[in-house]
Amino acid sequence: MTTVGTQIRFPAHLAHPFSPAGRADPYPAYDWLRARAPVHYDAASRLWLVTGHADCAAVLRDQGFSASAGQQGRARDEELPPSMLTTDPPDHTRLRAPGLLLLGPAAIASVAEAIAADVDGLLDRLAERTVVDAVAEIGSPLATSVFLRLFGLAESDRKVFAQLAQAASINLDPLAGPQVAALGRSAMGELTRFLDAHCASAPPSPLARLAADDRLSRREMLGVLGLAVVGGWQPLAEAIGNALYWLLPRPEALTVLREGGREPARTAMDELLRLEAPIPFTARVAIRNVALPGGQVPQGARVLAIVAAANRDPAVFERAGELVLDRTPNPHLAFGGGPHFCLAAQLVRQTGAVLLARLAERFPAASLADPEPAWAATLIPRRLRALPVRLGGGDAR
Repeated sequence: MTTVGTQIRFPAHLAHPFSPAGRADPYPAYDWLRARAPVHYDAASRLWLVTGHADCAAVLRDQGFSASAGQQGRARDEELPPSMLTTDPPDHTRLRAPGLLLLGPAAIASVAEAIAADVDGLLDRLAERTVVDAVAEIGSPLATSVFLRLFGLAESDRKVFAQLAQAASINLDPLAGPQVAALGRSAMGELTRFLDAHCASAPPSPLARLAADDRLSRREMLGVLGLAVVGGWQPLAEAIGNALYWLLPRPEALTVLREGGREPARTAMDELLRLEAPIPFTARVAIRNVALPGGQVPQGARVLAIVAAANRDPAVFERAGELVLDRTPNPHLAFGGGPHFCLAAQLVRQTGAVLLARLAERFPAASLADPEPAWAATLIPRRLRALPVRLGGGDAR
């Protein structure tokens, strides 16, 4: 086991996973850490990095770690609105229950047919194109369409909402510096005001049902809405490009999706999320000394549970660095775990599966137009700068 304060020096051939050189491909460094010190203090970031699956799962579930304190440790001079992201039980539990009105199974079912129609409409518009950017022209527009449905927003609101959602997503990054954090804080304020203005006049929708619920104050309700955007729009938008990055170089995988129907697509989406989680880590603070399977964490420690490393732990996943399209069970941590398990998980899984299945059906010859697309320099979300995709001709719809 790693002892408190153990220092780890990366070998010369490995860049620190948070450094500019290491961000494009942090997995070799994660693998090296997980094998040697799955729980250790990192002097470079002044954080405790947790990379083993068992250790990350324990951090996410153990009440000895505070999500609220993890957010307060960010470089901010004021708090984010109250939400599931910024609170611990029992406040977290009180906020989460009404949140199901927005992102729970019934809410997702109420817009499922409309989202499927949005997927088909998006692919219709791309059908005559030879090469498209999956990040800018598939992932982001689809995520925006989904949230227009959930919030009962008009098509005329698309551009403004997408800009605000993109800007507010800075708040996902627990390592954001003061200037970036200030931008995220400002964007969240604009997003909150935008949503607040639409609540009173929203047509029947999951947003309208949440806004009418009297279990939350107005500020709390808006905090839940803001978190839904930050924790749902961005992961969904980036998950599409990340998934196609792995899927399209493998024609046999497209064949499985094209011929298998809905269930293989859902299983595949989980595996693609495991391999390339848009949210690669989450912040906590230890409120007492905690013994994890891989080492001891002292009270007051700022901790990053690096789920992207946990999701490739060979102790849990056979062929951990490979795409296994029918992997089941698949206990990945891309949506976190414990009481803070991502409320948008079903939305991301279901929408992603619909998109992958329909794209494989309509564009069976789809392929990457650039064999080496560039990853963005951001730590959160894990995203591609662009993903040029050659559609190769569509069906006759």
